[in-house]
Order: sequence, then C-alpha cells, then structure tokens
Amino acid sequence: MWQRVKKLGCYLLIILLLPYVVTVFLNGPGLVSSSQVDSAGVRVNTGEGEVEMSLEEYCIGVLARAIPANYEEEALKAQAVLVRTDIYGKLQEGGTNAVLEEAFWDKEEMEEAWGLAGYRASYKRLERAWKETGGQVLTYEGALARTPFFRLSNGSTRDGKEVLGEDCPYLKIVDCPLDMEAVEQLQTVTLEEDLDAEVEKVDTAGYVLSVRVGEETVSGEEFREAYHLASSCFTLQKYEGTLRITTRGVGHGLGMSQYTAGKMAEEGSTFEEILTYFFPGTALQEVAQIVDLGKEG
Repeated sequence: MWQRVKKLGCYLLIILLLPYVVTVFLNGPGLVSSSQVDSAGVRVNTGEGEVEMSLEEYCIGVLARAIPANYEEEALKAQAVLVRTDIYGKLQEGGTNAVLEEAFWDKEEMEEAWGLAGYRASYKRLERAWKETGGQVLTYEGALARTPFFRLSNGSTRDGKEVLGEDCPYLKIVDCPLDMEAVEQLQTVTLEEDLDAEVEKVDTAGYVLSVRVGEETVSGEEFREAYHLASSCFTLQKYEGTLRITTRGVGHGLGMSQYTAGKMAEEGSTFEEILTYFFPGTALQEVAQIVDLGKEG
C-alpha cells in the first residue's frame, strides 16, 4: 500500500513539473518569471556613491520622478513599461558590470513631493502600475525599443530620424491635439541681457534643431538647457533691450506625451492602446524572453 502511495506521489510530481521542464527545454534555464526579473538586485549611482537595491524599488523611484502619481492608472502603466524597457536596455548594454545612472526619488524625496499624508497612496498607485505590468517591455522586431517620453507636446510629437539622425520606424509624428488645451502649453521667459541669438533650423513638428548664439551654433536642446526653458519648441523675439522666449509644450517632444496619455486613459484607453498610439509597430513582450543579463556587455 505504501509503495502505491509513493508511486502515485511521484506521478503527481512529474505532472506538476512537466510544464517547467518543457519550458526549460525549449527556452533554456535562463528564462525566469516576471516577478523574479523585476525583483532582481541592481547597482545604482546615487551621486554620493553606489548602492545596491531591488530593480522594483529603483524603478518605482524613477516613475515617481518621471510622472505625476495622480495620473490615471492606465497612463501610469504605460509609463511603467517605458521605464522598464529603458532600464533593461541599460542593463543589457552594461552587462554584469552595469551601474544605473537614471535619477530617481527615494522615500524622503517622495514624502517631500507628496507630503506625509499623500505618500502612502501615491506610492501604492505607482507600485500597482509596476506590478500589473510585471516583466513587460516594449520591443520592435524582437529587440528592446527606444522609449523616450516627455510631459506635454506642442500639438504633435517629433520624428525620430530628425531628432536622432537615424531611422526609428516607430518614432513618428503623432498628433496630440489635447495637449493644446493644457495650462502649461504656452510659457514666456524674458532674458534681461540683449542676447544675440537666432533660431536657424526647426524640424517638421516645429521644434528647434539649431540656434546661432553670437558666432557659435548650438542645438535646440543645448539652448533649452542653458536657459532652463520648458520646451525645445520656442521662438525668440527682441524686445526693448531684452530677449523674449516663448515656448510651447514641456519637454523634448519625442516619444510619448504624458499629458495626452493621461487624457487617453481618462477616456478609457488601456495602457496597451496608449503605447500602440505613440509607438506604432512595436509589441509588448516578457523581458525574460529577450534579455540575457548574465552576459558581459
């Protein structure tokens, strides 16, 4: 009788383990679950030195810094996929020696931004967005896609080839008419100095590619950063010994507009639909199926 029970137990164990054995046979032992992947440890440069933390904790900190936590959940999920894709791209490139440099918020910074009362609820929203998209990344033709994002466009996103200098079939101009309604759409900065500057070249979407400053030429992004402008879509106007700069949108304009993503989510779009809209031709995949982090970069 005991022998029959043992035999039955063995058969049940084999049946339970069979799916795992088949998976390992087909995909190799490197394939792990999404929860295991997202809970892996990573090295992070905090500016004050390197620390080790879980990928989940780090990426939720990146999310907290990147997007308002009160956005609709489907928009937060879309943002979580973009962050995960970008971070795994850096890990894949750096291999076992990768040290992540992307700025993130720690608990103290989150409490400062959200207040002690709002911290718990805001963190939970971001944590839920991270977990409910567990292990999913954006890919193009089987490889990790580039996943840029920004707060608010000037009415449309930019063409990747014009910005990056190389063809990116999934980074094309996408209309964002709802962005035009945002309070932050138009902003004006006045430089008290009579700066000799002139916009030389803009791209198809109206973002500045190059600016002449004196005898030098700088990119629109360099000019934006130097003068702390809201956007790299701007015009210059001399006015009574000053330079008036009017910007449209917030950010660099390439990839996903968070504002439109939020509005799409409010209207019922899923995070999959949001990502398809901003990154046409891409697909969602489990990161464990395409990234081998055990290899040297």
